[in-house]
Amino acid sequence: MGRIMRNTVLYGALFCALAAPALGGTALPAVFEAERVYVMPRTAGGETLKLYTDTGGGFLLGAEAAKRLHLATKPLDDPEAKAELGPEAGQTAFPAFAQGEPTPAPKQSHVSVLPKMAQLPGWPTQGDGILGEHWFGGHIWTWDYPGRKFTLEDADFIAPKDARPVSLGFKTDADGNRQTNFPRIVVTIDGADVPLLLDTGAETYLTPKALNALNDGGPQFRATSMIAASLFDAWHARHPDWRVIEDAQTGTHAAMIEVPRVTVAGTGIGPVWFVKRADANFHKVMSAMMSGRVEGSIGGNALGHFRMTIDYPRATAWFVCVKGCGGN
Repeated sequence: MGRIMRNTVLYGALFCALAAPALGGTALPAVFEAERVYVMPRTAGGETLKLYTDTGGGFLLGAEAAKRLHLATKPLDDPEAKAELGPEAGQTAFPAFAQGEPTPAPKQSHVSVLPKMAQLPGWPTQGDGILGEHWFGGHIWTWDYPGRKFTLEDADFIAPKDARPVSLGFKTDADGNRQTNFPRIVVTIDGADVPLLLDTGAETYLTPKALNALNDGGPQFRATSMIAASLFDAWHARHPDWRVIEDAQTGTHAAMIEVPRVTVAGTGIGPVWFVKRADANFHKVMSAMMSGRVEGSIGGNALGHFRMTIDYPRATAWFVCVKGCGGN
């Protein structure tokens, strides 16, 4: 969603999985920071990059990383990208990965460069860059959140017997050709089906007030889920007992609401916090890039209950609930 577009929750723990072949796939060198997942590939020049994996984002690199890698940057030549990313954004050739590096290289040869890899002024940086929807497309990926493991699955992947499938929507043209790789998933909240962006990069940076109100031991920068203002308000009107924290997000001063139960792939989890976003962010901007209208996004604070596989070629997600599972 726009620029780097995501709002999430950083729960403190840091884990590095060494790149090694795994049965049925390849575990990539990855870092989990409170359900926010980075891959750590090595470049041909011997540098290690920290790249944020964001199913709801684009392909971006920070200016500091470009300088460290001695990459020549020039002005953007795409007027649309320039309008979205700002006049200070540039572009450069993305560096080659080291021979034998298990992390797949991005399909694009050039990447947009931002002055700072942060969502908003005052927010922490998102490592060296972002690998977004185009990078994920065409592959099968497993986020084992409880196990802190990120895997590129083989093309003949077979889901485990205890996994529950969910069909995903992707935007296609009139001939059925995939136009974008933003996954649309339907979950159940408050007895209703709610279409959302399946968004591993959704994050927020809490205000001190919100952090104190939560008092959950988690960090200020963390994974979250998001919801359009009109549905946020409807939930609040119907359920005044659902906790709401005003002025919860640094920079935007957005509120957030605690939804006691979200059903994903037939499994109830919760509670899940959703940050309030303007309707247009999802109903217009994000929905235009997806297979249909979405009301928000579901991020790592909800997905962290699962071992989740997204099969992009077959437009299917598989969920195995590992912790905090509440049944149907």
